This record gives sequence, structure tokens and C-alpha cells, in this order.
Amino acid sequence: MTTPLPPEQPHPSTPELSKLKAYLVNAVSSELNQAQVLPSERETAVKQSLVKAYSRTNLNLPDSVRLQLFHDIIDDLLGYGPIQYLLDNPEITEVMVNGPKNVYVEIKGELILTNVTFDNDEHVMRIIEKIVAPLGRRVDSSSPMVDARLPDGSRVNAVIRPTAIDGPSITIRKFSKERFTIDRLVELETVTSQVADFLRACVLSRLNIVVSGGTGSGKTTLLNVLSGYIPETERIVTIEDTAELRMSQRHVVRLESRLPDTEGRDEVSIRQLVRNALRMRPDRIIVGECRGAEALDMLQAMNTGHDGSMTTLHANKPRDACSRLETMVLMAGMDLPLKVIRQQIASAIDLIVHESRLRGGQRKITSVTEVAGMEGDIIVMTDIFKYEQTGVSPEGKALGVLKPTGIRPMFDTRIEAAGIKLDANVYQVQRKPTVPRA
Repeated sequence: MTTPLPPEQPHPSTPELSKLKAYLVNAVSSELNQAQVLPSERETAVKQSLVKAYSRTNLNLPDSVRLQLFHDIIDDLLGYGPIQYLLDNPEITEVMVNGPKNVYVEIKGELILTNVTFDNDEHVMRIIEKIVAPLGRRVDSSSPMVDARLPDGSRVNAVIRPTAIDGPSITIRKFSKERFTIDRLVELETVTSQVADFLRACVLSRLNIVVSGGTGSGKTTLLNVLSGYIPETERIVTIEDTAELRMSQRHVVRLESRLPDTEGRDEVSIRQLVRNALRMRPDRIIVGECRGAEALDMLQAMNTGHDGSMTTLHANKPRDACSRLETMVLMAGMDLPLKVIRQQIASAIDLIVHESRLRGGQRKITSVTEVAGMEGDIIVMTDIFKYEQTGVSPEGKALGVLKPTGIRPMFDTRIEAAGIKLDANVYQVQRKPTVPRA
């Protein structure tokens, strides 16, 4: 979608104003650095210093232009420049800067081109530096890619020249201030209430669950919701590259990986954290995303008494999720036969919940699949619930329903053993009533 999203106010962008803006930013920054202003006084100091710096130019810009110029400079110095108001907009879930003149946002699953622009590549670079500097990260020509996190938890990826051919790129996955619940997902039609009850039973029964799906399909949100079913009496260890999970329980230990420093030292990988978690007496281990060799350690944990563990991974469908796990286990460098790896997967994983981003931007659970064991050299997988698309709405959104396949999972006995009673019809296909002939 290319409908422009207008900014709150038009941003002055003539070359002369850009030069003036750069001068004022440098002047205010220099004064603040020399004064060593306290964080609590920074906003007041910026505004006062800006007025002084502007007065020294002896310019007399129209009030509307001057006020907007001041607004932009304050956003640069106190926020994240032109994209600050996009970050403040609660309807926007992702901000994508493709060079200084192309800024897109995602709203309700749709990509929209905005009228927001940066002055030039250097302007974008200033914002990137502002994001990564407090975290001790660096980005330059020798290390042109960086992952970071904003103070509110939003996830940031930045790529600069020469890797980013058209100019510095920033992608920000905003940290939702709304805490999603299963009721909210039912309201959004991401899942049905019937499947929601089933998934609750699976978590309480300590099944090992993988949430799979494509980029931006809602895997982390769903993992957050599912982890909310874990009882308060259990000790949870979460492991992530960038901390995004928000656990409501009290007994939680949160671990985050660390990139190597400029000399390639002091790295703490997800794999190291998974291994360490096993020594922390966890009842549940939750890995935000498996993407490498840590998959082997995760599977071994699931196979050695850490039932009820959960993770996410990128895949196009449940069968692909198993194939990806195979590949990631091989990345661990262990010379294991493929059949042994598959046996590890089949014995460790009980359930794969697959989420998709459908036409029109909707995020929906499209299959709930049991990993039922091995048959020869093949992992046996059975769909318990499957999404069936029935059409497309006039607005271009997919229409359909997530419904049972009629197959009762083999782990249903574990749900019953946990003392959980599901609706007797939860697995039954709802057949259309037949009209008797006259």
C-alpha cells in the first residue's frame, strides 16, 4: 500500500534549513556536553540552549517555520528525530527507514508509505548512533549491521553503507504497550475460543510447544500469551537475544545474550544460556527464538525432564519447522545421523502451533499440529486444528475459520491425567445439518 501517511506538521526540508538545523543541533549539543546537564534537566536545558543558539544567527524566520524547526531539533536531541512521532503513535507496530527519503510504517498489518524524511544519510546515522551508543554497540563500515533495543523494549535493526546500498536502513519492531491476553486474541480472531481452551490445557499439562511462523506473524505475542498460563508455583527461565517476553509470574529469571565486543571477546550466546539454564533448577525453559545450534540443547532439555518448555522459530508450515530444527541441530557440529536427530525432535516436541500473516495483514493461527512420533525415518505429524479459508472480503482480507480436523491427539491422555477436562466436542468436526427431503 502506498497511501502516504502525513506527518503531524509539514517538515521544512530546503537545503538552507537543513544547514541551519545542523548548525543548531551541533551548537546545542556542544553546549550541553560542556555543561554536563543532569538527565532530569536535559529537556529544559535543550530548549533554553536552542533559543540562545537561534538568536545568535540573527535570522527572523516565519513563526510557523521556526516552531517546526525547533520541534524537529528537539526531537533529534531528546528523541529519535523525524520518526519520533511515528514511535509515539500507538497504532503503528513497525517503522522502516529505507534510506533518508523513504520511511514506511505498518498499521494493522498493512505497509504504508509516510511523508516523513531525513535530511540526508548523516541525519539517519545520527539517529542510529543515538540508539546504539547507550547499549555499548557500534556500527561502522567494518561492522555495518547492528541489533539494539530502545528503552521501551522496541527491537531495532540497523544496516549502513556499504552493505545498505541506498543509504542507512533502520527497522524498528515497536514494543506493544498493550499486554495481549488470550481473550484479546480471540477478539482479534487470531484464534477461536475453542482452540484457546485447548492451548491452555496443553500448557498446563506441560507439553513442549513450538510456535512457528513467518516474520511478523505474531509468534512472540502468542508465546507471551501461552506462557501466561504457566502456574505461579513454577520457576521459569526465559532466554532471548533481545528481551521481549513479558511474564506475569513472579518467579522468573530473564537471561539475554550478548554480542562480542570490538575485539571479538565476551560473547554470550543463546546456546551458552540454554546450557546454563539447566543448572538453574528451572521448571520451564522458554527460548524466545531458536535460530541456531542452541536447538540441540533445547531438544535435550525437553528430553531430560524439562517438560512444558516453549520456543519459537521461523518456518512456512509445521513440517518445515521440523526440517528447520534438523538443520539447526546439525549447526551444533555434532556428527549425528539424520534419523537420530529426528528421533530427538519427535520425542521432545509435542505440539507445533503455526501462525500466519494472511492477506489483508491479519495474523491468525492456521494450524495446531501434534508431533506424534516416528514411522520409519519420517516424523509423524497430525493436524488437530486447521485453518480453512473460505473467501476474501471486499476490503481484501482473508475470510475463513480455524476448525478441528476430527482427530484426537495422542497426548490427550496427558491432558486428562493433569486433571483438565476439555469440552467433549473439542475435537469433533461440526457438520452442517442436513435438510430432510420432502
